[in-house]
Amino acid sequence: MSLGTILIIILILLLLGALPTWGHSRSWGYLPSGGLGLVLVIVVILVLLGRI
Repeated sequence: MSLGTILIIILILLLLGALPTWGHSRSWGYLPSGGLGLVLVIVVILVLLGRI
């Protein structure tokens, strides 16, 4: 596995953990999942461009 693939898997798991449907993150709102989603999109673009 390449570094980019590992980063994408970790970011997807973090994004699922930050969703406000879970009990520990219900009061956070959508800010953490939105921020992690943005980071995920940036990493996917960098992987597709071959930068990572």
